[in-house]
Amino acid sequence: MPGRECHHCNEWIEEGEAHDCWTTTEAALTQELSEDLQDAWERLRETAVSFGDQRIYASGTCIMFSRESCYFFVRPKRSFLEVCVFLGRALKAPQVRRAERKSKNKVVNILKITHRDEVEGPFTDWLREAYELPDVLASRAHAARAASKPKARRKKKKRNADR
Repeated sequence: MPGRECHHCNEWIEEGEAHDCWTTTEAALTQELSEDLQDAWERLRETAVSFGDQRIYASGTCIMFSRESCYFFVRPKRSFLEVCVFLGRALKAPQVRRAERKSKNKVVNILKITHRDEVEGPFTDWLREAYELPDVLASRAHAARAASKPKARRKKKKRNADR
């Protein structure tokens, strides 16, 4: 039988058969979670939705939460939810597995959630901080532009018409 193995999901695909393992849904990513993790996921999603207008979508193996850009995402695993939160600083807390600088202004903080009770302060405060980060960065940039002095323009020399 001619065909191929998908290098993403290791599924065998017959020749001519359509296959798109990257197209997924929240339900598909969370359907096999334990009851505790399902409860944690529901509380996490409800908390994020309460912040305001945003886009929530599944992409590959993650569920993304974004305003203009992604401010956090969740990777559902067998025994925990891996939550990656983009903040302007690295967190120092027991829940944080690691922190990595991703740009000049953003650090991704990777947390491990195993139970619904973990989705409360300070975790929810960090999510809100991440949700509000674009506004903070924009106001800082605006303040920096306003504080900087405009460069003096050099006057052009008048050309001598006699030449």
